[in-house]
Amino acid sequence: MTELSKSGAAVGEPVKDSPAPSAFLEVRDLKVHFPTDDGLVKSVDGLSFALEKGKTLGIVGESGSGKSVTSLGIMGLHTAGQYGKRKAQISGEIWLDGTELLSADPDYVRKLRGREMAMIFQDPLSALHPYYTIGQQIVEAYRIHHKVDKKVARRRAIEMLDRVGIPQPDKRVDSYPHEFSGGMRQRAMIAMSLVNNPELLIADEPTTALDVTVQAQILDLIRDLQQEFGSAVIIITHDLGVVAELSDDILVMYGGRCIERGPAEKVFYEPRHPYTWGLLGSMPRLDREQTERLIPVKGSPPSLINIPSGCAFNPRCSYADVPKDNVTRTVRPELTEVGSQHWAACHMTHEQRERIWTEEIAPKL
Repeated sequence: MTELSKSGAAVGEPVKDSPAPSAFLEVRDLKVHFPTDDGLVKSVDGLSFALEKGKTLGIVGESGSGKSVTSLGIMGLHTAGQYGKRKAQISGEIWLDGTELLSADPDYVRKLRGREMAMIFQDPLSALHPYYTIGQQIVEAYRIHHKVDKKVARRRAIEMLDRVGIPQPDKRVDSYPHEFSGGMRQRAMIAMSLVNNPELLIADEPTTALDVTVQAQILDLIRDLQQEFGSAVIIITHDLGVVAELSDDILVMYGGRCIERGPAEKVFYEPRHPYTWGLLGSMPRLDREQTERLIPVKGSPPSLINIPSGCAFNPRCSYADVPKDNVTRTVRPELTEVGSQHWAACHMTHEQRERIWTEEIAPKL
């Protein structure tokens, strides 16, 4: 009997009346909302992007911008649990290698996790089970998708621990998570994520709480393994230095929406949104002498229950009054192309943004 998705289409077949995706991963108008007693939390509110195999997309933004919720939505992990008595409200489309995941059967999506797509979680200490050894957890992740005995799976676990740089992997395979340092736990998490050679790897804040030297090692490791496996990679972070090191393209999120995206070089050297200017201004630079203090983005991120009308960034934007007729506070800007494969959602004209960037922002960075 053919397995059917919630939409009635056979699992693995395109959803009817929806054009086939052109990229390996394509997210279309993704919305993830959480009903609460205080109101509807619009964690992700209409996000779209595409990613090819062998490429890396960096998703950046402050805490609460919707980055991690997006990654969990792609992995199909929001529908697994309930939030109080209310489930997450999810809409849109997520296409992975020609399969639409949101309308697919949950059991089918579960089979894809670990094999076709995998995730490196933000805190490996809480993501790894404290009662089982590192080796046992990697073995389990491998045997779920491969019909092999424990000896074969154990050899595979030792091989992966060696590949991610764990010293004496044949001995450390029997260690528990608390016996590893923070950097080694993150390496073990990467080994578990890559043990089945997934085609999509999502790394959610992979260098959080690690010292600078270990951060560089982890980023080099992800880059080397991506080249080896040819995976599509999504790096989620608030650290622009991380995405500068790894990403081919950058997507900047604010208030649950994309406010700028484009090639990494364009977003770093020709940014076209005031929020991106703020992120760059608050980042220390090592390639030139810093003559002025870092400039933080003033104010705080918006409540995802009460997102400001118009442009969500307008209460914190120093240039909210540049566009005429108070349009910044009344009309939500849509993404418009500002260059080759470069989009931004801002009411200012191209000329206004070009002048402000050239005369006021760039000289201070």
